[in-house]
Amino acid sequence: MNFELSGDQLTFQTLAKAFSDNELKPNAAKWDAECTFPLETIKKAGELGFCSLYVSEDNGGMGLSKVDATIIIEELAAGCTSTTAFMTIHNMATWMVSEFGSTKLKEEWLQDLNSGSKLSSYCLTEPGSGSDAASLKTSAVKKDNCYVLNGNKAFISGSGSTDCLILMARTGDGGPGGISCFLVPADADGIEYGKNESKMGWRNQPTRIVSLKDVKIPLDNLMGQEGQGFKIAMKGLDGGRINIATCSVGTAQAALEEAQKYMNEREQFGKKIGEFQALQFKLADMTTNLVAARQMVRLAASKLENNDPDSTTYCAMAKRFATDVGFDVCNEALQIFGGYGYIQDYPLERYVRDVRVHQILEGTNEIMKMIVGRRMLLEGAARIIQ
Repeated sequence: MNFELSGDQLTFQTLAKAFSDNELKPNAAKWDAECTFPLETIKKAGELGFCSLYVSEDNGGMGLSKVDATIIIEELAAGCTSTTAFMTIHNMATWMVSEFGSTKLKEEWLQDLNSGSKLSSYCLTEPGSGSDAASLKTSAVKKDNCYVLNGNKAFISGSGSTDCLILMARTGDGGPGGISCFLVPADADGIEYGKNESKMGWRNQPTRIVSLKDVKIPLDNLMGQEGQGFKIAMKGLDGGRINIATCSVGTAQAALEEAQKYMNEREQFGKKIGEFQALQFKLADMTTNLVAARQMVRLAASKLENNDPDSTTYCAMAKRFATDVGFDVCNEALQIFGGYGYIQDYPLERYVRDVRVHQILEGTNEIMKMIVGRRMLLEGAARIIQ
């Protein structure tokens, strides 16, 4: 197994780092403080292909592998966690349109979604169905030449500022088999958006409840077939777990570099704090765990790319481990800064706030443990750890 990056991957990394350093990092603190959703910056990212990472070249996208995408996402997250996290959600939703949308939907939406000139939100979670996504209640009833949607979605990233919603709704009986997937124009009659939630982190991307009352959409806005929605959602979530894990790794890398630099500058008791063995050990543990998390994420991305039968298990392991490590590294970096880490003149407190939610979304880390634990109880499953 070759762990070295290829020439193309190094080019992607360099391009993403330049964009991150020039467009994201200098503005991240201001966007966070002012709760500014940087639409124009995201559009610039789209011009570089960063809004269509998984869309095939035939459909106008970059057509990158899952591993290639992690290299780009990690660099972007080091500049602004929140903006990058939204871009990964948009990438997932845009990929769904490219893979499951009708010819009409692709012609109408895909070019603008690929370029970032139009943005998408992903609508699965509801007020009463978080981890238990298969129990969602939003309905889609076929009537005349359209579907009529009613229900509520919660914690929807970008909602109220995006152009379309990739939305899961119930067209059949209870359980996962009764769920279908739709593209819903964000300005359709009957859609109302709640207040922008005041959040601990991810403050520069809006998060709202989406309410649908007798919202009518054309039959062509069904993605895939009726009853395939939950399968589509789960295919997206495996990739989403890799994405959010990568955002944690990228942010933790930025925190680690800040801590290393600070340890070489800060003096206490007549010497640089980097000379204290206790802090050297702390930095060593942070570095080791971060490298392990990065490799686990890339392994899971490779498994997913190659349709490995245990890819879902690997994605769950990577998401759980990398988001826990990401938070721990950021938190330890803040500790190294002492009181300075707690004030907003330095980025450490923002890193901690932004990565904390990664342990919750795309399936909580407790759910990730359930996925892995149940898989391991099956006969012969122990081979996945070899």
